[in-house]
Amino acid sequence: MTGKVWKTGFEIELLAPRGKTRADLAYAIAAKHGGSVNRMFYPQSEPSLAPSVQVFENLILGFDAVDESGNRVALCVDDLTINADLNRSAPPLEGWMRIVSDDGRLLSLVSKVCDPDASIEDVLKPVSNLFNTPLESEGGIFKASDEKKRPIALATGLPGERERPCEIITAPLEDNREGILGELLGTAKALGFVIPKEAAVHVHFDAERLCDARVLSRLIYCLAKHGKALRAHVGTNPNCVRLGPIATNLIELASDEAFLKSGWDEARQMLLACKPTKYCDFNFLNIAAGLDAKHTFEVRIFPGSIDADEVCGFANLFERILTWAVDQDRPACPDTIERFL
Repeated sequence: MTGKVWKTGFEIELLAPRGKTRADLAYAIAAKHGGSVNRMFYPQSEPSLAPSVQVFENLILGFDAVDESGNRVALCVDDLTINADLNRSAPPLEGWMRIVSDDGRLLSLVSKVCDPDASIEDVLKPVSNLFNTPLESEGGIFKASDEKKRPIALATGLPGERERPCEIITAPLEDNREGILGELLGTAKALGFVIPKEAAVHVHFDAERLCDARVLSRLIYCLAKHGKALRAHVGTNPNCVRLGPIATNLIELASDEAFLKSGWDEARQMLLACKPTKYCDFNFLNIAAGLDAKHTFEVRIFPGSIDADEVCGFANLFERILTWAVDQDRPACPDTIERFL
């Protein structure tokens, strides 16, 4: 069990030079594989400034670079946390837009019926047709509402150079990840992409071998114990947002005898009841949710990088930690980070 390679997916935040966009990177990647690029909507959330709404859900423009067989090589999307290096007063580029809603369920429906290749004037027409209501527009903002005038979604241009941030999302990798990342990041560097001020690298590890209450208990306990030291060890970017320590209730769950004695289905429900969040140093939400499409444990503390060897080093470090957690014959978590690593 411990000798297996962990299947990993990488999210690497970069910034295009002025005059280039994340679409340019997607097309350059696809060209190297004899493939093509599919324009798509990609979901992201951001805190709301409106007092009655906690979160705004977004559909942002993504560009899916596929090879000649139609398999994903990399997905290039926006990251709404990247702001410091952008000209916030820059007008939107022609054809660039986002769709916003205060309800993620409605936005999921929107993504199924709306065409990302449509113009901003027409993109929400399928939603208006579903509700048999007119599409409203004012000041370049297009709004679809239901029959009671309750807003469903807004489509608006994408000002502030939001075409420049690029989060490269890889397909899950097992073999030759150094070579694959080297090609992707080499293509980005050749186009002039750089590391933005708030950048991070996120690594998703396949969660199959972590689906055991005692394994998760070991992992949670040691990450809580050595979380700050691990941040210092990898050099977490102090400008990176949406990070934070493991929640107290998760740490308490890790030592709960009922949790430790439970089968995985029951343990997962107990984990889910703790309401884990994505936006922390170590993301247990995907394991708790049990979603087939993203059944991963995510590490979010790594600093931004455009160097494939460094990014692979991040993954190798945490593979050793996960292998220790899975192998319950190994000793308990040491007191110091030096002994642990």
